[in-house]
Amino acid sequence: MTTLYTAKKYAVPALERACVEFLKRNLSSDNAFMLLTQARLFDEPQLASLCLETIDKNTSEAIMADGFTDIDNDTLCVVLERDTLGIRECKLFAAVCRWSEAECARRNLAQSSEHQRSVLGRALSLIRFPLMNVEEFAQGAAQSGLLQDREVVQLFLYFTVNPKPQISFLDVPRCCLTGKEQVVSRFCQIESRWGYSGTSDRIRFMVNRRIFVVGFGLYGSIHGPTEYQVNIQVIQSDSLKVMGQNDTTFQCDGTNNTFRVMFKEPVEILPNISYTACATLKGPDSYYGAKGLRKVTHESVSGGKVTFQFTYASGNNNGTSVEDGQIPEIIFYT
Repeated sequence: MTTLYTAKKYAVPALERACVEFLKRNLSSDNAFMLLTQARLFDEPQLASLCLETIDKNTSEAIMADGFTDIDNDTLCVVLERDTLGIRECKLFAAVCRWSEAECARRNLAQSSEHQRSVLGRALSLIRFPLMNVEEFAQGAAQSGLLQDREVVQLFLYFTVNPKPQISFLDVPRCCLTGKEQVVSRFCQIESRWGYSGTSDRIRFMVNRRIFVVGFGLYGSIHGPTEYQVNIQVIQSDSLKVMGQNDTTFQCDGTNNTFRVMFKEPVEILPNISYTACATLKGPDSYYGAKGLRKVTHESVSGGKVTFQFTYASGNNNGTSVEDGQIPEIIFYT
């Protein structure tokens, strides 16, 4: 970096290019934040862009590296604004807390939540608290002292009531996936009517290669435009571990189209393992799918095929089966 500084100062473009190429070759999650700060300082946008890509792909490792707590506030904000970080928001918040402690030490300020909030400035507003689940928020951010009481109450209301109140923090999912969103449909026909009494519609599925599920397509009301309350989950069938879930609402327009309901972040689905797609709807009778397919092979846009195998989820499933029911679509990336 010092050689690059010298090459720029004395206008030696060949040496400048050689330095940048060397840095690119040696870029890793361990030094990505250190190099990002320097790339921004020396106005090297191409190198800065590569650093950000590396951070996107290896966010957990990058924020644990020594260089993370040394970055300046502007660089921290640039990173926190990204939609493409591959990390849970509670872990990102913990890392930002570590950065604020280091910044207080640099400024010779006593370690206190007031000083930490002050040195973070705009960076705190870039944490997407709504992407946490209520347990993560309660155990971490709510007790950190960095949020004002009003903000804590506002966020607890966001997690627990419907319709959700307006909040001052962004709720756009962070997703490190590139490529094109894809949809697999499991029914050949649409019928009416399907009722809801608090029981979850469930269907088991298995795929032949790794994918990331980002949401479901669900049927809406046969009685015209309506809002449904819904909880969606992906559960590993054998261990019953919840891999991803979201409590939300969706609007339908009275047609027999499907309506998208998305997870807060992508759910990794490993090949040849059984998972259960689960949707608990609260609302009027809806359309439902019929003539269901047990096996659907989807031509992936990135090349290759993804084969979905659907099987009956025994127990309480509100009547949904391979042949008919809800959860007509799984939305995913490869």
